[in-house]
Amino acid sequence: MFAFLLIVQILIASSLVLVILMQRSEGGGLGVGGSSSGFMTARGAADFLTRSTSILGGAFIILSIVMAAIAGATRQAPTIDTSLGNSVTSPQTAPAQPQQPSPADQAQLKNAAAAPVTGTTTPANSAAPANQGAPAVPLAQ
Repeated sequence: MFAFLLIVQILIASSLVLVILMQRSEGGGLGVGGSSSGFMTARGAADFLTRSTSILGGAFIILSIVMAAIAGATRQAPTIDTSLGNSVTSPQTAPAQPQQPSPADQAQLKNAAAAPVTGTTTPANSAAPANQGAPAVPLAQ
């Protein structure tokens, strides 16, 4: 029922948009000229579009209220799907085991750990500022 009303709501909303876009701001709806021999006069087209806009707008509002009432009245408790909780993973989909380092990598790690640390080195970009004794210049005054 709710899905049907939702589809009707979408159709009403799209037709309301189309009817509003067909109206002209000067009052000559559907772009019809003032010829009395045509399908509709300018005033008749404007009246038709104004009436259809008000009818579609009222239907949209009423249907929105009805759908809100239905959604509030049919509130169901959330359900959790437990059908996948008892599934067993097969060996093909099991997570991969971490790989062991190769003997060459193990030798490099041992050599790096065994190397003594001699003295301290300064990084290349840690040079002292050139104006150590100069007074600071205020940024904003």
